[in-house]
Amino acid sequence: MLTAPLRLGCIECDLLVSVSPLGPGERARCPRCSHLLTENVDEGFQRSLAFLVAAAVLLVLSLCFPFLSLAESGLEQVMTLPGSARELWNGGYPEVAILVMGPIIGIPGMMLVGLAALLLRLLRGVEADWLVPLGRVLFFLSPWSMVEVFVIGVIVSLVKIAAMAHVVLGISFWAYCAFALCYIAAFTNIDRVQLWERIEELTP
Repeated sequence: MLTAPLRLGCIECDLLVSVSPLGPGERARCPRCSHLLTENVDEGFQRSLAFLVAAAVLLVLSLCFPFLSLAESGLEQVMTLPGSARELWNGGYPEVAILVMGPIIGIPGMMLVGLAALLLRLLRGVEADWLVPLGRVLFFLSPWSMVEVFVIGVIVSLVKIAAMAHVVLGISFWAYCAFALCYIAAFTNIDRVQLWERIEELTP
């Protein structure tokens, strides 16, 4: 939570705005274009941590069960997320395997662990000199996490594949969709300005 007036630059119109401390649930908007500058989400850190735990469980489930299966002319092919990467690797495309699994499994997994460690420290109110570097790493990795892009891409692909073969969606598919929702909710419950203010308070 903001403890002193802070000057923020609106990313829409570049107006410098002085923002006073916000109470729970309060928002600060640009007086010129009404763009949302910052929001003190009520119990945002606690909500985010709860979504992170749910997302971690769902991510593990999505790796342990079949993602989907294709059946045509008596032949059936079952695909799992780790298995698809393994097939690409064994087929001589290790770079593609890394590029595919990194943004949908590797980077989101690292961000879950990193954000959970950060929030636990902030909620406990314990100082640490690694909070700032960890926060920078998380926001740097954020654009490379393509969880929702993968889900949309799979849904679009299924529309085309369904015309050629019988498609059965596995537990892993639904678990990953639920993971994507929890993952997005975990980060949308955190306001970047409020997070950095809290980090700076606990940085020696």
